[in-house]
Amino acid sequence: MSPTPSPWTAVIPLRAGSKGLPGKNTRILAGQALYRHAVDVALAAGASRVILTTDIEEVLSATLSTGVQAIRRPAHLCGDTVPMAPVLAHALETGGCQGTVVLLQATSPLRQASDVGAALEVFGTGQFELVMSVTEADRGVLKWGMLVGDKFEPLSDPAYCFANRQSLPPVVRPNGAVYVMNAQWFLGNNSFVSERIGVVQMSAERSLDIDTLGDFERCEAALIARQQGKNP
Repeated sequence: MSPTPSPWTAVIPLRAGSKGLPGKNTRILAGQALYRHAVDVALAAGASRVILTTDIEEVLSATLSTGVQAIRRPAHLCGDTVPMAPVLAHALETGGCQGTVVLLQATSPLRQASDVGAALEVFGTGQFELVMSVTEADRGVLKWGMLVGDKFEPLSDPAYCFANRQSLPPVVRPNGAVYVMNAQWFLGNNSFVSERIGVVQMSAERSLDIDTLGDFERCEAALIARQQGKNP
């Protein structure tokens, strides 16, 4: 494979509002604020620059590590229904980002620097416009379909709807932990959508995402166990 692209910028989005777990991005997880775990992974993976895009005053006024910058996210990009694409575009434009960019969501604290490195390596081959992390999912979804009036429309090959689950091909889903792309490509595309998406696979254990207090507690237990050398 081609050498890992360098230098590169990590972008970490942090929003104050969270219905599932209020204040989760700054909540203390295994000894430090949740978002700091993402910052640590970015720096450990070799990011030359880390941008936090946020409306959280505590983060905007915090003393940050060298190379880490907090950008104020405007109010119109902080709502519950705002998609990630315009949030990332604002951060890239405001930060004057060029070249390779890695999007790291703070709510995936079990992601490791090696996962980021693996995604950068795949992106470095030049075969893909976007590389994202995935984890194995229930292959039974291949049996699913959509309702179009009274008609069943299969989501994939119609034959899968009537196949034994064990005979279906493996399925993966994006886990939201790592996305790698070129800044200029993303701004020109104005979307994550591409027909050239590469993947790196992460275990289900490292793919836990925090949305509720229960998720937070599971992630904290896993991180503490990792710190104690009880799991990878």
